[in-house]
Amino acid sequence: MPKTRTVAEPATLLPFLFASWPDEKRKQVRTWLKFQAVTVNNRPVSQFDHPLRPGDVVAIRSDRFAVPKTVLPSGMQIRFEDAAVIVIDKPEGLLSMASESEKEKTAYFQLTDYLRRGNDQARDRVWIVHRLDRETSGLMVFAKTEAAKQALQTGWERAVKRYEAVVEGRLRDDAGTFASDLDETNLLRVRSAPASDVTRHAITHYRVLARREWRTLVELTLETGRRHQIRVHLADAGCPIVGDRKYGAKSDPAKRLGLHACGLAFPHPTTGRQMTFESPTPKELLRLV
Repeated sequence: MPKTRTVAEPATLLPFLFASWPDEKRKQVRTWLKFQAVTVNNRPVSQFDHPLRPGDVVAIRSDRFAVPKTVLPSGMQIRFEDAAVIVIDKPEGLLSMASESEKEKTAYFQLTDYLRRGNDQARDRVWIVHRLDRETSGLMVFAKTEAAKQALQTGWERAVKRYEAVVEGRLRDDAGTFASDLDETNLLRVRSAPASDVTRHAITHYRVLARREWRTLVELTLETGRRHQIRVHLADAGCPIVGDRKYGAKSDPAKRLGLHACGLAFPHPTTGRQMTFESPTPKELLRLV
């Protein structure tokens, strides 16, 4: 299938695509637009009514790699993609992977759909490397091959995972370390407990970034990656994350959990090159401090 067409007279994008690729189903053409597979003069375009001028070159991307900051229908943003990995900025409220009650409104499903370009018969997929809670926004990496998944998870202790949280109250020190043994046997709520056969040690380093009245903005770096680790440690310190009623928060000023995965760095599973990503703290959280 020819991948490029040069515009001969003024037109709008979607009708031009239909006319230029008449053998393709209209659903397929719309899918190209939806996933920014269409470029005009080498720039991805998703607006169906984008105006075209004579001399414009319209192309269908075949590399299947998203350009940085591509936004999928769920609001999830692709920050980086190559043949081995795909890094996303997950919005608050989106599951990382399917649960018994929700199969499709997940980062995993949306990325698989993106890779398959709407073709249910395609075999493309992603592999889960780590998770974020539904209520937490921010950076995640998925593998695009099983080998990349194994390489990432084998070296995951070398990954740097930073978060920012808005908490209730004022942490006593400007910086420090939380450490406790976590009992994760209750699927709904994790708790610190005396060390035993069912607990796992958890370490979280923190640094205060801003204080305002009875709220604090704090940066947290994980040395271990336990379920709800940050939420439990901050609650244990008497400063639960705003909006986190499960762990004792009394306020919900942003109408969401005040936790964001703002930094992620890891060795590329194929090249070994250090990959570093930053995500700004959402405005609705920054307004609180």
